[in-house]
Amino acid sequence: MTTPAGWYDDGSGRQRWWDGARWTDVAPPRPTVSPKSRTIASILSFFFGVLGIDRFYLGNVGLGVAKLLLGWLTLGIWPLVDFFVILLGSAHDGNGLPVKDWQ
Repeated sequence: MTTPAGWYDDGSGRQRWWDGARWTDVAPPRPTVSPKSRTIASILSFFFGVLGIDRFYLGNVGLGVAKLLLGWLTLGIWPLVDFFVILLGSAHDGNGLPVKDWQ
């Protein structure tokens, strides 16, 4: 069994980053933008927004289920607002990272 990547005591009393194979002094940089495509999310929102498919794609499963079950009660307003949220780059993926890149 291998030890997962993370900060650990390297045996000398010093905290160092273990990348799964070797010790380093710095952790890899965390992503600041979601790897999800805003183009795909926008297209899914436009065509399948009422079904919540856009939110499932972004990893927001709870919002996707809520939109699927309750979105029709808003007479299409929720999917429309959500479409503009994605278009304007204000949407976040399931990890809380902003969906900014048009790919």
